[in-house]
Amino acid sequence: MSKLAVIAIGGNSLIKSKDKSTVADQYEAIKETVVHIVDIIEEGYEVVITHGNGPQVGFILRRSELAHEMIGMHTVPLVNCGADTQGAIGYQIQQALMNEFKKRNLKKSAIALVTQVKVDKNDKAFDTPMKPIGSFYTEEELDEIKAKNPDWTFINDAGRGYRRVVASPAPLEIIESDAIVGMIERNYCVIAVGGGGIPVVENKEGFLEGVDAVIDKDYATSLLANQLNADLLIISTGVEKVCLNFGRKNQIDLNRIDISELKKYREENHFAPGSMLPKINAVIDFIDRGGKEAVITNPESLKDALSGLTGTHITK
Repeated sequence: MSKLAVIAIGGNSLIKSKDKSTVADQYEAIKETVVHIVDIIEEGYEVVITHGNGPQVGFILRRSELAHEMIGMHTVPLVNCGADTQGAIGYQIQQALMNEFKKRNLKKSAIALVTQVKVDKNDKAFDTPMKPIGSFYTEEELDEIKAKNPDWTFINDAGRGYRRVVASPAPLEIIESDAIVGMIERNYCVIAVGGGGIPVVENKEGFLEGVDAVIDKDYATSLLANQLNADLLIISTGVEKVCLNFGRKNQIDLNRIDISELKKYREENHFAPGSMLPKINAVIDFIDRGGKEAVITNPESLKDALSGLTGTHITK
C-alpha cells in the first residue's frame, strides 16, 4: 500500500456563511476542498477523509422540531441525525471526488461508509453533558420542552437562549475499520467516521446500541488514523498554521514542533477550548499512540503542507 493520510474536514468549513448554508452551497464548498485533497492523492498518497457535521445536525434537528410542532410528525433521535449527515455529506464528498478523478484521468473511485464508533456506556461524559445541540429556546418555552423530554439537560448558551446539551464521550473503537482497510486496498478513497461517527455502546448481551451523544470529530479521526496505522494525520481548519498568542501583536506561528513542546504550550493554555484545543488534543493522542506525524493547516494549503512548505507539523 502507498503511504496513507487520514484527513479531517471541519463541518463548519462546509458552510461558508449564514448566506451560504444551502445543500447546493455546501456542495460548492466541498468541490473546492476536494481539489486540494486530490492533489495529495496525485502525490502518491492513499487518503481516508473524515468530516464534521455540527451545523448539519443542527439543521436536521430544527426541521424535525418544526415538523413536530406544526403537523405532529415524529422527531428524529440525535443518533439518527448523525447517521443521516454521514450519508448526505459523504455522498457529496464521494461525488465531488469521483468527478475530480475523472477530470484528471485518475483510475480511482470513492466510497462513503456509514461508520459506528464504540464508546463506554460508563464514560463520565454521560454524567455531565456539555455539548450544545439543536435549537435555542426562550425561558418561557423551556418548561414545555422539559415536560415533553424529561431526560434532556439544558444550559443557557452564552445568553442567546437555552439549548439541549448531550454527552461527548471518548471514542474507543472504530467498528468498521477492517472494512475501511479492505476498501483502501481495492483502490477506493474512503469517506468515514463522519461527525465523529455514530456513537454506540455494548449492551448486556454484547450487542451494539446507538446512544444520543456527540463524539468529537478530531478525536475519532485521530483514533481511526491509529487503527489504520496511517503515516500521516492531517487536520484541516480555518488557519494555515497553529499560532501562539493568536490574533495579537506577539503572535508566533508554529512551523515544525515536537510533541513535548506542544504539550507544554497546551499546559500554558495557548489553545481555545472551543476551537483549536480539540485538534491539539487529537494530534497529541495520535502521536502518543504511535503515530508518526500530524499536520494542521487549512484546505487550500494541503499540497504545500505535504511538501513541508507550510502548515504546522508535529512529530514525536
